[in-house]
Amino acid sequence: MLLRTGRTGIGSTVGHDLTIEVTDWSVELDVPDTGPADATATARIELTSLAVREGTGGARPLSDKDRGEIENNARRTLDVGRHPTATFESTRVVTRDDHVTISGMLTLHGVTAPIDVEVREVTPGRYRATTVVTQSSYGIKPYSGLFGALKVRDDVAVKIEVGLGG
Repeated sequence: MLLRTGRTGIGSTVGHDLTIEVTDWSVELDVPDTGPADATATARIELTSLAVREGTGGARPLSDKDRGEIENNARRTLDVGRHPTATFESTRVVTRDDHVTISGMLTLHGVTAPIDVEVREVTPGRYRATTVVTQSSYGIKPYSGLFGALKVRDDVAVKIEVGLGG
């Protein structure tokens, strides 16, 4: 599971657009004999498992120290001490010709709100799920630094790739 953040503000040139991996997560998918429209999906995301994988842009390349500071800031922003896990439970699945939309409820930072996840087959048996999480919708104030001159964008892109089948 990859999270992609962007930056904004007058100091954005010194910051980085980040790719953060969630290393501990799981998804359970139940597709009954009646077909995908009756499928259910649940996910569990351990927010203590965030790891910075890449930073693009910025005044200088990310150091290991920078990565550690960013991971700590993300955990503090998400308040993982009180809310270490995010969960998703589907409420509806809509199949289309080239993709599936899984609608459901995401609980993050102690707040539950609706979200849609788009799923597409990228190669036979391999699927990509994407969504956008708007931090403020879950009571999260996006990280800012340099006295507010550098800010993380409110929207965070989420991408998951999985292989299914034998």
